[in-house]
Amino acid sequence: MDTDKDIRFTEKKVDQSWKDQVASSKAAAPDASPKVPATSKVFVSLVQSLGIQTLVHLGAMPNPISQQTELNLEAAKETIDVLVALREKTLNNLSSEEKQMMDTLLAELQVKFSQSV
Repeated sequence: MDTDKDIRFTEKKVDQSWKDQVASSKAAAPDASPKVPATSKVFVSLVQSLGIQTLVHLGAMPNPISQQTELNLEAAKETIDVLVALREKTLNNLSSEEKQMMDTLLAELQVKFSQSV
């Protein structure tokens, strides 16, 4: 005789009033945060990463590994060139926020580069 009870199929009880409350609160409160596509988040992270890398090469930020500020104009120029190429290749495929972020970042990096030369 099998006395073990299979606990995987036990009856579950759900509080219906709780479900109703959650459903009504979702309907009443509009979603304040617009959904950002995952590709947009990755793009923004990539651009920010390249921006930070450029600032490190320009000596505006310490190197995260050595904690020393270093000036490497050749590497800074190459990274800025990568950002310019990325902007050109994504032309007309960016949201207005992404385009503004890219344009602002590039302008700031180019000014910092020219001040370092």
